[in-house]
Amino acid sequence: MKPTVAIVGRPNVGKSTLLNRIIGRREAIVEEKPGVTRDRKAVDAEWQGKEFILVDTGGWLTGGTEIERKVSRQSEAAIDTADVLMLVIDASVGITEEDEHIVRRIRSVDIPVMVVANKVDDAVHVDQVWELVALGLGTPHPVSALHGRGVGDLLDDLVSALPSDVGDPDEEADDRRVFGVALVGRPNVGKSTLFNRLIGEDRSVVHDMPGTTRDTVDTVVETSAGPVRFLDTAGMRRRSRIDEDTEYYSVVRALKAVDTADIALLVVDASEGVTQQDQRLAERVDAAGCPIVIVLNKWDLLDTEGRLDLADQIARKLSFLPEVAVHRVSALTGRGVEKLLPSMNIAIDAYSHRVPTRKVNDVVRLAQQMQPAPAGGRILYATQGAVDPPTFTLFANRDLPGHYLRYIERSLREAFDFGPTPIKLRVRKRNE
Repeated sequence: MKPTVAIVGRPNVGKSTLLNRIIGRREAIVEEKPGVTRDRKAVDAEWQGKEFILVDTGGWLTGGTEIERKVSRQSEAAIDTADVLMLVIDASVGITEEDEHIVRRIRSVDIPVMVVANKVDDAVHVDQVWELVALGLGTPHPVSALHGRGVGDLLDDLVSALPSDVGDPDEEADDRRVFGVALVGRPNVGKSTLFNRLIGEDRSVVHDMPGTTRDTVDTVVETSAGPVRFLDTAGMRRRSRIDEDTEYYSVVRALKAVDTADIALLVVDASEGVTQQDQRLAERVDAAGCPIVIVLNKWDLLDTEGRLDLADQIARKLSFLPEVAVHRVSALTGRGVEKLLPSMNIAIDAYSHRVPTRKVNDVVRLAQQMQPAPAGGRILYATQGAVDPPTFTLFANRDLPGHYLRYIERSLREAFDFGPTPIKLRVRKRNE
């Protein structure tokens, strides 16, 4: 296990900018306004050969609105589970009342604390740093997260503060593959509630305001199928409806999560039915080669007529998805959620399933005998070249029409029970 370093502080002091600077890429969404970060976001980091987990948090506040209180509780949870804390303070402003409240909360934990005096962009402002000594948490570290000034010295001291006894050094490394499960859907359909239900803790801020989740939040959970990484993503809307930079970058990260996931849970608000945006999201996920499990959330809000109508909508509007599993759940109460894991296990097994070449050719040969390709086309040989998703290469004497390739795909799917997993076919022409 790697030690955990949590970056905490009041809103808009540069926590996310510092995380991006340390890991060397723009992983956290950054804007010049408070409240952009809301959930805990953990990323792998390394300095001088020492690996650790870096956790970005939302701004900690006393009081505030309901959503601000939930964000603050996420910060408190990060404080309670960290091995080292980085308390970020805006040196250009000095110590505020909110900073003092955070310091009092930090004193309740017995772990190393590093005071990071951010926004010290030049030598002229270094003297402002010494005011922070009054916090009683040791010598402050002057940095400019935006420009990188002083960050190397900060990390040198951080490495020295990291505990060396986290985990068992004699324990064999767990090299099992971790499968990624992305929760996707429109804003406010219940993805974060379902995410928290699946992982067994409140990692994502849940609120009835659309757009609460800004960044992708991930957590690895041990399941009967092995370790699974659940990824809660921001709600995705049509591009024309995206009216601010924060939401744009949220959608970009959500699409990235889909592209890297092994399976996607498409969460649909059952009380609203299958919308055009749900259709487009399903098409986007299917095009990424990612198997889909449909989750009809808020199912308990429907009457009998509404449930029949929704079943008809799925049959009509999502018919392009291959043998997709449909689950009716209430993420709020937990009803039906326990049935998701078996479906995910089936999809994961099929996603990584490899078929012997002999069996592939037997199925293709039989399919051609039952329905020959038009215009003298013929598949001479077939083999599975890759998994994740299953990808088959067909060596043919000429180009094959799309409808015939769909027939071959259906034959392979039925023969080897691939279920909802997308199958890719590649055709290579070979002269006889």
